[in-house]
Amino acid sequence: EVQHLIGDETQVIELEPENLVLPGLIDAHGHYMSLGESLMQLDLRAPRTWDEIVDLVAEAVAGTEPGEWIVGRGWHQDKWDSTPIPSVEGLPVHASLSAVSPDNPVMLVHVSGHGVFVNHRALEIIGVDAEPSDSETAEQSAGKTPDPEGGEFVRDEAGNATGMLRETAQELARAAVAAWKSSRPPEEIEAELRRQVELAGANALENGITGFHDMGATFETIDFFKVMADEGILPIRLYVHVEEPAERLELHLSDYRMVGYGDGFLTVRGIGEKVLDGALGVHGGWLLDPYADMPRSTGFNVTPVSDIRRSAELAAEHGFQMAIQGIGDRAARELLDIYEGVFEANPDLDDLRWRIEHCQVIHPDDLPRFASLGVIASIRGVFATSDGPWVTSRLGEERTRERGYAYQSLFQSGATVINGTDPPVEDINPMVNFYLSVTRMMENGEVFLPEQRLTREQALATYTVNPAFAAFEEGVKGTLSPGKLADITILSRDIMTIPEADIPDVNVLYTIIDGEVRYEAGR
Repeated sequence: EVQHLIGDETQVIELEPENLVLPGLIDAHGHYMSLGESLMQLDLRAPRTWDEIVDLVAEAVAGTEPGEWIVGRGWHQDKWDSTPIPSVEGLPVHASLSAVSPDNPVMLVHVSGHGVFVNHRALEIIGVDAEPSDSETAEQSAGKTPDPEGGEFVRDEAGNATGMLRETAQELARAAVAAWKSSRPPEEIEAELRRQVELAGANALENGITGFHDMGATFETIDFFKVMADEGILPIRLYVHVEEPAERLELHLSDYRMVGYGDGFLTVRGIGEKVLDGALGVHGGWLLDPYADMPRSTGFNVTPVSDIRRSAELAAEHGFQMAIQGIGDRAARELLDIYEGVFEANPDLDDLRWRIEHCQVIHPDDLPRFASLGVIASIRGVFATSDGPWVTSRLGEERTRERGYAYQSLFQSGATVINGTDPPVEDINPMVNFYLSVTRMMENGEVFLPEQRLTREQALATYTVNPAFAAFEEGVKGTLSPGKLADITILSRDIMTIPEADIPDVNVLYTIIDGEVRYEAGR
């Protein structure tokens, strides 16, 4: 049927019988610029001990000028082989890190992005538990910096900051890094931003990703995306959600809605990923009941509920989608309540396709509300298995089984379910995420809540037709159909039929966008 269309300029790709052609895969939740930035920083995912991380920082110090920030990302204390000594709540104390980096401030971002660990020099710069003045004793100085709302400076028994900054407390360190970066010449700053776009795009393309739901861009970042779209050099299609405080949204939101800009490579029509709560890994997820391993806490409400509610009202007013993080069961319930209230106040609006991101802990009473309200459940298949080894200690066995990572239950409830890897939190590799979504196999060989495994057909839908629907793009994406965009992912083997254990080893052969080969294995 297409043979007669082949011309002198047509590239013909001959496939083998074992290859599989799929609609272009869409990662439905990630952080595009953070992904690019992470590929320019210390990668802390592989180390299995705190001492290994300290050694990596020491190596970086050797090649860095005094005063320059050293930044890394990817550590998780529950994935280390042993608890650091000394430690507070399973987290290290900054002494050993500070010893190898006395003249360089250091910020090490937790894999979740919901906390950072800093050294003594960084604590000095951001003014947390600074050295006592001549008129103060050390005891008077310790603990004098108050915790911010929605966050915490982790302290030892004497009240001294350990270096761990949970949730909103980390913003002091992030702001200091941003200020340091912004002090550089403008041309150096722009070159770095362009490099981040390039690296993130290359990482996505080599993994078969043709579309990417970017879950938190400032107006300034969107302006930069628009410049690159005008230049025709965005590597993949971006579906962008604005992340700004409600007061800024009121001023500028109406100016930023765009659909299919830059020949279909840039769409901006969502608000997210404002974080209503934090991450379970740092005891930040907002729960209905206290943490099993930290009874003093139910987590954090990071962004005030009133701010989320106002953003939802603005989204309804300006035709934007809401896509807000709700990790804990308290956060999920609050979001469903907010969404339901806005829907009832705007009965003339329909087909809004609002979303809740992550959906890691959901009370059984709230699970059917996704389908009844038309709220999309945005899951991370890989989170179930990366969190599985330690999440029971956070929630307790009964609560974990009743409310944890209930992905199959969401499907069975009739909700639309979409998937992604939240890069740079997890590797963007869709084959690994697909495998973990259908097996729930943890590194230790155990299956985490096997009743919540997805079928292969369901898992494929979460990467194709469902994220296309979630972005209002089902008319042009999600299936290989006449009239739709020629966005195609070609795999070395058929992930729908091969043995489960072989799925992670499947390679991407080609990634095609708009009929143009953007990635070819081996080239």
